[in-house]
Amino acid sequence: MQLVEIQTYVAKCIATLRERGMRRTRALELVIEEMATAGRPVTIQELAAKPSLEQQCDQATVYRLVIKLLEQGLVRKLGLHERSAYFALLIPGEHHDYLVCTECGAIKSIDMSCPVKKLEKDIMKSSGFSKVYHELEFYGVCPKCA
Repeated sequence: MQLVEIQTYVAKCIATLRERGMRRTRALELVIEEMATAGRPVTIQELAAKPSLEQQCDQATVYRLVIKLLEQGLVRKLGLHERSAYFALLIPGEHHDYLVCTECGAIKSIDMSCPVKKLEKDIMKSSGFSKVYHELEFYGVCPKCA
């Protein structure tokens, strides 16, 4: 994402959260901004270690904010249960599927067109549902752990 896109997205997220009754805080803005800038799923520890957040709040606050974003449907949780939990922003128009290592928990984006997109359209057409989406994760052992 470009800087202008990040700023626009952060503003939209904050507006959505305010409509839902959440308070706007600098720490909340920074968490969303850092996640958008990362361009990949991140752990709570990675987020909390970012200089902008490290100066603003502690790891527990970062955790609480990410969980609130998860509860509000703005963030997706990936990984192997509580071990190696990663979080990614759900950005409209952007879709990523992932490979997850069952040994070390590393996550890698799958860089190929998603074959499930056609299935989504078929499901919407046949079911009458709208705004259908999916989250796809494949599990295996990464080259480093193999």
